[in-house]
Amino acid sequence: MEIGLGVLALTPAVFWSMTPRELQAMLRGKFGTASDGLVPTRMQLDTLMRQYPDCET
Repeated sequence: MEIGLGVLALTPAVFWSMTPRELQAMLRGKFGTASDGLVPTRMQLDTLMRQYPDCET
């Protein structure tokens, strides 16, 4: 609700009449997707795992 009413500035009537897919589309349009640089690639993850192992070897 905070994002829909506050950030997207939807009226309550519009917010409550939206489907979850419509809300997701609006959020994706405004903020992009999680894969837009926020989710590491497999190569980046492998590099991080080598740099910061979970246990001492």
